[in-house]
Amino acid sequence: MLANLNDVLKPAQAGKYAVGLFNTTDTDMLEAAISAAEELRSPVIIGTAEVLLPYGELSLIAPSVIAAADRAKVPVVVHYDHGLTFERCMEALRLGFTSIMFDGSAGDYESNTEFTREVVRVSHAFGATVEGEIGHVGEAVTRDNATSDRYTTVKEAKAYLADTGVDALAIAIGTAHGAYKAKPCLDLERLAAIRAAVDAPLVLHGGSGLSDDDFRNTVARGIAKVNIFTDLCLAGEAGMKEGLEKGIGYLEMRNLKKDYIKRAVMRKIELFGSAGRA
Repeated sequence: MLANLNDVLKPAQAGKYAVGLFNTTDTDMLEAAISAAEELRSPVIIGTAEVLLPYGELSLIAPSVIAAADRAKVPVVVHYDHGLTFERCMEALRLGFTSIMFDGSAGDYESNTEFTREVVRVSHAFGATVEGEIGHVGEAVTRDNATSDRYTTVKEAKAYLADTGVDALAIAIGTAHGAYKAKPCLDLERLAAIRAAVDAPLVLHGGSGLSDDDFRNTVARGIAKVNIFTDLCLAGEAGMKEGLEKGIGYLEMRNLKKDYIKRAVMRKIELFGSAGRA
């Protein structure tokens, strides 16, 4: 059933578990994610990101993603992740996405809040929710392993929420997008301080590659949504590698790849604590 972020993240925040966002660029990944969520009776967030559109054009994949979410037996949020342009965010809304993330974190504070506030205004008129980001995920660890000044501060989090009205807040506490080249240095104390200071559900980007303890520690301190994509790609690659080694045909390899991705999604759902919550 179609849902938005408020439907799944507010209960997650109250219940001290997290809901996974699994970006899906094709129907293989889409089927794997929803099948995993249904089997474990977990709410789930699926979608795509603006940087992934070269691998699955929005107008082409949106109908299948929304149809799959609508007929699912568990709540499914269809989320447009890391929208970099106002135009593409509006396109996602028109296509039926129930949630939008406008990512203006690379710009200055004024432009970030200005554009995010407008995305919130329009999205709420559609009945959709909005995630915003303050701080900058991806520049997390300095050479001396000290906390970067791009980490989100409590003051920034409170001001950004007041200035934009977003429904969920992505914060920078030491994670990075893609595969990690070095062990991440997570600032758990800062996460706990932000959680104590604001009411909005908090989001962790750059989840792929973190340890099980990293996930447990961040969820325990208030993260309600975790973004996963790279781990799904790695799982799919492992499935295709096994298929090539076995010499199986394309369609059998497709199903093997889907099964690998489904297992990866199920493992994250169990780790985040959302199994049995739908």
